[in-house]
Amino acid sequence: MVRSLWTAATGMRAEQTNVDTIANNIANVNTAGYKTEVNEFKSLLYQTIQTKTTSANGDQKPVGAQVGLGVRNSAITSIFTDGALLASESSTAFALSGRGFFAVRGEDGNTYYTRNGNFNWAMNEQGGIMLATSDGLPVLDSTGKPISFGKEYEAGSITVTGDGTFCYPDEQNNPQSLGITFGIFQFNNPAGLEKQDSGLFSQSAASGAPINETTSNMLSKTKVSQGYIEGSNVQIVDEMVNLITAQRAYELNSKAIQASDEMLQQANNLR
Repeated sequence: MVRSLWTAATGMRAEQTNVDTIANNIANVNTAGYKTEVNEFKSLLYQTIQTKTTSANGDQKPVGAQVGLGVRNSAITSIFTDGALLASESSTAFALSGRGFFAVRGEDGNTYYTRNGNFNWAMNEQGGIMLATSDGLPVLDSTGKPISFGKEYEAGSITVTGDGTFCYPDEQNNPQSLGITFGIFQFNNPAGLEKQDSGLFSQSAASGAPINETTSNMLSKTKVSQGYIEGSNVQIVDEMVNLITAQRAYELNSKAIQASDEMLQQANNLR
């Protein structure tokens, strides 16, 4: 019965983490570019009570007896499906449709990746303009350099095509390419990316190296939509159902602890 106490306790801890993950999904339902996170569980070690060749009268027994010792969280995986495209009045709002990520340069000088394309124009050191995140991190182009323009360019006149190329109108007001393209990168295993704050991801050994869409012809290209923001892919109805299920599982594990405690009390009261 002590075994059942510890087993139920592991279930309560696992379901608490599950509730925490679901609560985080619900909290980020309106976060641009947020990806739903899902808990994955695995069973703990099994304790062998009888081997498959042991029986009370010495007969051959094909099936043994093993008791599980509980559960634990094995991973929290992000689901990288596209979110809904939400119209925005900002000319620096960009949404991605596909498997790609924007690249930004962090304060530590490292490159991070994000699906949140709610950018802004900031001043660069030369007095021109630079595309940056809401936290002021520079957005990178396909060569790994910050996307910036001279002071002669008017920010409101810069447009971006579906393949991520920046354009500026000529004398006839026809958009002309500026030779700068969004740095959009894909990963062989995006679920292996390490989560950072502010919707940023960093590469890891599990995700593999970033693949530049501009230099790779083997990838399905990601579409860039100016004037739109990619919303989160959180399905609030599904999350509420998952929350109820996790809450019921937590209650059942607490009932198992209560039942084990009552059985121990009865065993202690035997005369």
